[in-house]
Amino acid sequence: MGLLLKIFIPLLGAALAFYFYSGSENFNEEMLRGKRVIVTGASSGIGEQMAYHLARMETHLLLTARTEAKLQKVVKQCLELGAASAHYISGSMESPSFPEEVVKKAEITWGGLDMLILNHIGYSESNAFNYFNGDVGEVRKLMQTNFLSYVAMTTSALPMLKESEGSIVVVSSVAGKVASPFVAPYASTKFALEGFFNSLRHEFIIEEVNVSITLCILGYINTEKAVRTISHVIRDSPAPKEECALEIIKSGALRQRELHYPPWRVKSMLLLRDIAPDFLDSLIRSRYQVEKVKR
Repeated sequence: MGLLLKIFIPLLGAALAFYFYSGSENFNEEMLRGKRVIVTGASSGIGEQMAYHLARMETHLLLTARTEAKLQKVVKQCLELGAASAHYISGSMESPSFPEEVVKKAEITWGGLDMLILNHIGYSESNAFNYFNGDVGEVRKLMQTNFLSYVAMTTSALPMLKESEGSIVVVSSVAGKVASPFVAPYASTKFALEGFFNSLRHEFIIEEVNVSITLCILGYINTEKAVRTISHVIRDSPAPKEECALEIIKSGALRQRELHYPPWRVKSMLLLRDIAPDFLDSLIRSRYQVEKVKR
């Protein structure tokens, strides 16, 4: 038994070290210089920070979000930071036609595309799913914004990405890997992203399409919207959006399968999900101040 433990413990340590290893130290900013990049949800939060990082790396940027005035400010800042070029198109991803309009603008502007970063998001108006009256309108609305528009943009951009052998970066959430209370509509869209893009990756490999897909599994990040929505409900501290944005860019440039950020928190949850799901569920429920949940 002692001999087995002497063998097992180092092997377990090595396995855990590999599991928590990110590999992002292999990143070099030269990988992205001059690349043509779409960033959605770029007027604030993680998307805005990604735009600034990419600008410093001298990429060509096309930014999109709902609010034109905010986009104009971000574009101006990107040009000051050194972007090779910076453009924007404002509109709502709730419109079924808007995703294709964004991709069309990239095609007209550059004639090609190297990286598609899908980061836009919609939130439920309330935290708890109103299952008492059978109202699924909020779920339909979120599926359009958080899932169907991702599919539409990917489909539209794929010819250009095939030509450039580019990358698709999908900003998702731990809520699409591990079930939590009070986020049923939101979580359903994130689980849908997981299924669609992992299935699509298989098809790319089978069809020898050299376009990478990186799923970014994020925990609680200190964006204004996230803090406003859940800070009073859960007992966690958020991770910084600036560092998160940079890690997303690195993972896409390195063509990684997944990014987990913050790494230890997200990876620990995924490990517990597989080895002790009931224990993880109880931990998740214990984080919530249920009396403060809007219903």
